[in-house]
Amino acid sequence: MLIAVLLFSNFNSVFAFDDQNLSGSIPFDVNAKSAILMDSDTGTVLYEKNIHERLAPASVTKIMTLYLIMEAIDSGKIKLDDMVRVSEYASSMGGSQVYLAPGEEMSVEDLIKAITIASANDAAVALAEYIAGSEQLFVEMMNDAVSKWGLKDTHFVNVTGLPTDNHYTSVYDTAIISMKLINEHPSILKYTSIWMDTLREGKFGLANTNKLIRTYGADGLKTGSTEEAKYCLSATKKVGNTRLIAVLFGAPDSKTRFGETIKLLDYGFANYETYNLFKKGDLVGKINVEKGSINIYEIRIPKDISILIKKGEGGNIVSSVELVDKIVAPAKVGYEIGKIIIKNKGEVIQEIPLTTEVDIQKATFSNIIKKIYKCWLTF
Repeated sequence: MLIAVLLFSNFNSVFAFDDQNLSGSIPFDVNAKSAILMDSDTGTVLYEKNIHERLAPASVTKIMTLYLIMEAIDSGKIKLDDMVRVSEYASSMGGSQVYLAPGEEMSVEDLIKAITIASANDAAVALAEYIAGSEQLFVEMMNDAVSKWGLKDTHFVNVTGLPTDNHYTSVYDTAIISMKLINEHPSILKYTSIWMDTLREGKFGLANTNKLIRTYGADGLKTGSTEEAKYCLSATKKVGNTRLIAVLFGAPDSKTRFGETIKLLDYGFANYETYNLFKKGDLVGKINVEKGSINIYEIRIPKDISILIKKGEGGNIVSSVELVDKIVAPAKVGYEIGKIIIKNKGEVIQEIPLTTEVDIQKATFSNIIKKIYKCWLTF
């Protein structure tokens, strides 16, 4: 049977994040050049400070690198147990590293651990070369992705975040990339939440650069620091049904970076909560189909749907479904058949379009004969 898909279509038909902002007046200041607090399910912004300012992200760059790595794994292009041979170029990376030697072989999974735990530049380049053939081709993939997503304040020059001209992003764009990494490839949290591990059969120790993993119960995501970028962090934590992402750029020192991030996350969890509206598989309506290969089009929710609200406002939330009277076949993919309307205290806060996922074909002569025969049997 055909199913309906809920599409969030405000942000250039890619995201519905730009119009969702509960931050209001800033309740406090953050000691950093820019900062943002975002709900990972809806993209709702809860706190903002210079969120579109283009800044050097240091190793926070690797969130985008990890997105493409996980995409390659989940698509079947590469496997966790693939052995990657390290090039001389990858071995030459400075900064944070696990000291890969030219010609050394290491598994994809161990290289991911090196990136997520130790922020290893050599491991990031080795995997980029393994996936795309060269770091530069991988960088093109990174820039193509953010362009497709409509992120206008980001341009990558390398996969590591090592200082270079024209390499920048914003905390807003980084929060969106972080959200996509977590939501589309949730298995990444298995690695970003590791506090300590080893490589090379236990001979090389790893300790997570993100101290919030151990001290605050965070399960990701990525630190970064250079002389130009100062101290940066994209952190995420889940409490109950609510997962928040805090991104901070340009903190003066590491202690401030972690302390200000905790302040952001504490504020979010103290004041907001996730309100569940629909569960996956919920039947929200049926529409008659005229002249089609099917008579009835059933609309079922393909995944759980929730919104972020201020704590205590759950009793004010009302949702309703509005559908068209009928569908006249043929109807192409994306044919709008209605919408879900969400209200808070009687005011519309969000509308979610309902559209068809596949073509609804016009009835053929064979379909008509089958319908007539079915009606005759019923009679």
